[in-house]
Amino acid sequence: MARALLMQHPCRATVRASSSNDGVPEVKLSDPTRNYRVLVLGGTGRVGGSTAVALSKLCPELKIVVAGRNREKGEAMVAKLGDNSEFAQVDINDSDTLQTSLRDVDLVVHAAGPFQQAPRCTVLEAAIKTKTAYIDVCDDTSYAFRAKSLQAEAVAANVPAITTAGIYPGVSNVMAAEMVAAARSEDKGKPEKLRFSYYTAGTGGAGPTILATSFLLLGEEVTAYKQGEKVKLKPYSGMINVDFGKGIRKRDVYLLNLPEVRSTHEVLGVPTVSARFGTSPFFWNWGMEIMTKLLPPEVLRDRTKVQQMVDLFDPVVRATDTFSGERVSMRVDLECSDGRVAVGLYSHKKLSVAVGVSTAAFVAAMLEGSTQPGVWFPEEPQGIAVEARESLLRRASQGTFNFILNKPPWMVETVPKEVILGIYV
Repeated sequence: MARALLMQHPCRATVRASSSNDGVPEVKLSDPTRNYRVLVLGGTGRVGGSTAVALSKLCPELKIVVAGRNREKGEAMVAKLGDNSEFAQVDINDSDTLQTSLRDVDLVVHAAGPFQQAPRCTVLEAAIKTKTAYIDVCDDTSYAFRAKSLQAEAVAANVPAITTAGIYPGVSNVMAAEMVAAARSEDKGKPEKLRFSYYTAGTGGAGPTILATSFLLLGEEVTAYKQGEKVKLKPYSGMINVDFGKGIRKRDVYLLNLPEVRSTHEVLGVPTVSARFGTSPFFWNWGMEIMTKLLPPEVLRDRTKVQQMVDLFDPVVRATDTFSGERVSMRVDLECSDGRVAVGLYSHKKLSVAVGVSTAAFVAAMLEGSTQPGVWFPEEPQGIAVEARESLLRRASQGTFNFILNKPPWMVETVPKEVILGIYV
């Protein structure tokens, strides 16, 4: 069923920064006569459920199939979504039922994380076998590049697929791609350094999955790039203080092993790339630092042991979430050889909402025919066509209280530095 979604009109366009108050572009399906069906795996969870809700608002004519293992939760989500939805009981580890569920849909969204330490890309493999378009919200480097290794199979099956297509990674990759493209179009200096900085208050309302993901990432050695050379660093080290602008202000962030570091280094050709993450209250950052020092990496890479820790800490984290809030912010910094620095910023009051809106924006782009056959990262033009980036970013920035792109740091930061005579940096 993937054929109707293939890209038809590649061309170059430039994205402008837009506020969340701008009109959201209408979704123009690649085949308006078709009754499209989208399966959301993990649709009974926080991320998948948020994606299903956002999709139903963005494109009400879509038939949304909520897939999960818990029928009671699934039927509750269907009741919330309305008549144009249904529930399917699916276990992603059961290849037969998984393939059966995919044969009746046009596109599958894989939101059944965590993705860390997963041995195979079972959903993508099933999507290729059933010729179903595919999107995932993967945030694990090994999984993302394992998915990428299925490129030839996806092309042969004529299946479009995008991995790491959530909020971060995902929207952050597209922001970086547009900033790099803008810098190169001006032909004044080469992009030299790209830095991703992320902040989430508590779990951001995204539930135990983000907690499990965070713990599993603490067991991974960090890969970053410095002047074109790969460097290995300790997880949750290299703390810097980053200004996320109004509503978030300055926050401490720490190195993590995230897939957008390698993908943007390779795809966008920026020689120095790193990614950091921080949370609040501040003692959670201290706690994660301590975990990396006291617990052996093999414990933090063990999904069973990590799940036990999640079960232990989740009630405490939920309690602190009540006063820490759910805010999320991501900042992308690009430095060029001529000394120019450009900043992109995305801030939302609720991660639990923002992640669904962001993923839905990728789904809409694929349904509009923006993606070529193969497995792509969000920053690759074969994944999200260059001319489709503006619509994607406008859709993904719905509800943000701060969204900017390609601005100097002084326009973003809460306390810009004055050099002299009213000149700020």
